[in-house]
Amino acid sequence: MWNDTDLPLAYLITVRCRGTWLHGDERGSVDRFRNVYGSARIPSNEKWHEHNAKNLVGGPVYLNAVRRRAVAEAVNDTCTKRNWHLHAQNVRTNHFHAVVSAGTIAASSVLHALKANATRQLRQSGCWEFPYSPWVDRGSKRFLWNEQSIANAAEYVINGQGDELPDFL
Repeated sequence: MWNDTDLPLAYLITVRCRGTWLHGDERGSVDRFRNVYGSARIPSNEKWHEHNAKNLVGGPVYLNAVRRRAVAEAVNDTCTKRNWHLHAQNVRTNHFHAVVSAGTIAASSVLHALKANATRQLRQSGCWEFPYSPWVDRGSKRFLWNEQSIANAAEYVINGQGDELPDFL
């Protein structure tokens, strides 16, 4: 059943940790000009990747067990305090996903709120003492227009990310 409105029912938000997928990476990459569904990724380029890695302030950011718990808590708290429905979330070592219904709130506002509150929680937990954000400047915002899309996104977030991560990582 299609949602016959101008508002998506939910968003699939993905936020990557800074420095964990740079332009030139062997997986390819996306920039603001190639950020269209179905478009080809920018091919890998070892020299470009080395240049970006060398210029990265502070090195890549990874989420150990303590940091992952802090981010998960922040996502839960943000959704609870704003009366958003959190359908699913998964915090990994180099990114997190959240499937969120936020009513009339724009996807960019949901993304920014999740990133800001996750950073605040990381700092309050003593897991992030740096002046810069642990996240990439942007993030992915996929619009979910019907219940099946929400169910598919939640399935991907919960079961499509690989094995459960141990507490010591």
